[in-house]
Amino acid sequence: MGKLWYGEAIYTMTGFGEEVEAIYTKEGRIIDTGLKHDLKTKYGDEIVEEVELGGTVLPGFIDSHLHIVGHGEKLIRLDLSEVNSRKEVIQKVGDSIKTLSDGEWLIGEGFNENNWDEPIMIHRKELDDVSDGHPVVLTRVCRHALVANSKAMEIAGVDEFTEEVAGGVIEHDPFGHLTGAFHDQAQELIKAVMPTPDHQFLTKAIKTSVEDLLSKGIVSGHSEDLSYYGGFNQAYDAFKKVIPNEKLFRAHLLVHHAVVDDLHEEGYQSQQKDDWLEFGAMKLFVDGALGGRTALLSEPYEDDPTTKGVSIHTDQELEALIKKARHYHMPIAAHTIGDQAVEKIVELVEMYPPTGELKDRIIHAQIMRPELTERMKGLPLIIDIQPLFVSSDFPWVIDRVGYERAMQSYPWRSFMEQGLLCAGGSDAPIEMVHPMISISAAVNRRSTYDGEAYNESQCISVYDAIKLYTVNPARVINKEDVQGQIKPGAFADFVVLDQDPFKVEKEKLQDIGVRTTIVNEQVVYQS
Repeated sequence: MGKLWYGEAIYTMTGFGEEVEAIYTKEGRIIDTGLKHDLKTKYGDEIVEEVELGGTVLPGFIDSHLHIVGHGEKLIRLDLSEVNSRKEVIQKVGDSIKTLSDGEWLIGEGFNENNWDEPIMIHRKELDDVSDGHPVVLTRVCRHALVANSKAMEIAGVDEFTEEVAGGVIEHDPFGHLTGAFHDQAQELIKAVMPTPDHQFLTKAIKTSVEDLLSKGIVSGHSEDLSYYGGFNQAYDAFKKVIPNEKLFRAHLLVHHAVVDDLHEEGYQSQQKDDWLEFGAMKLFVDGALGGRTALLSEPYEDDPTTKGVSIHTDQELEALIKKARHYHMPIAAHTIGDQAVEKIVELVEMYPPTGELKDRIIHAQIMRPELTERMKGLPLIIDIQPLFVSSDFPWVIDRVGYERAMQSYPWRSFMEQGLLCAGGSDAPIEMVHPMISISAAVNRRSTYDGEAYNESQCISVYDAIKLYTVNPARVINKEDVQGQIKPGAFADFVVLDQDPFKVEKEKLQDIGVRTTIVNEQVVYQS
């Protein structure tokens, strides 16, 4: 027995402007679409429930790159992402310290010094002044840097004489003293002694995260979490407990290279499709982030000519990781922000292409050279883009890399014109998870700092922007038959919006809200 759904407008995303009047579903799948009268006539007594959706209906949104556990951590820990001054950061830390038990760590998430009047990282001594003997760690928004207070460094055994870490930076002031900032791989010195989240914390983080994702109309996500929370088994066990037993959500899990062997030793296989919980590409990091000048560039930074960034792995190590992925018949998903990092992966994919229908992912691809885009178009490569990075990186990125490089970068439209498949994600907890705000960023390219539009020639259409969060992420993982479109055979996963994105002014796309989210024929969120 099935359900008949109808709304003000139902966009199937099977083609530009394609609409239907109603959807007939049964057992979690779409059986048919068309005119409401025709479906009622055709299926008659099989229809046990008619549901008026009361808004504009799209396929449920898919976030192609996020960190589900990390997003949950941000929601349940000290969230610093909306803080606009260093003074406010210190005040929030001091207030939170008062709520802790003896010896308990304070962990804050998501600060961004570029939002402050004085864009300088917090210093450990500022944290020492308010920490009352507690270890304190604040993670930067990019998660490629953290600041630790003196107590945390003492526990980690880190001092001025600690040797630099390959693929990372321990920050010192001009007098050789530690500032408390640790970039990329150097963060592991501190993370190694931080409390390991237990099963209860992980399940709470996943549930909290998924509840928030569903409230934003996101029914599925490609997430990378399996290497950071006590090992592969503990993290995966938490996912299995929550999805789909407690929360209806479709998770496609990337597998960090450090736990790929664990995955296979436990008898699991990448690329085996599942309706709810499955494994995908092998994740690896090639470089860092622009915020800490650790993204790997082919030419020096404009505002610091002494560095081109950081390579997380040597060339030999990177090649060995690609070979490992191919050994396990896995595609790769490579974090590459700088153009030199992208070039390293392009060269390796040319040498060791994936087999069959597998596609490798380049995640971010922010700082680009036009010849790299041209070179990539003939390769089995997908690009995971984060449109909100345009909103949050401009205009300060111009100072960081120079005007000419900045205007060649974040080239979403050029990627698409070259025939490269692009999927849209938030990289949560790095950016907010709200697809309509990301869609607006892709269409309008306006900075949240000054309201100006940057490199408008790279703006894309509303239809193409919505495809980034529906059709394309499904194509990335070869599940376009069941996800990302409203058509027979697909999952009965929908989002109902309070306005029609194809009819509102482009500048108002980000104001569109979610009324209802449906997964597997079940209403899982209602505003």
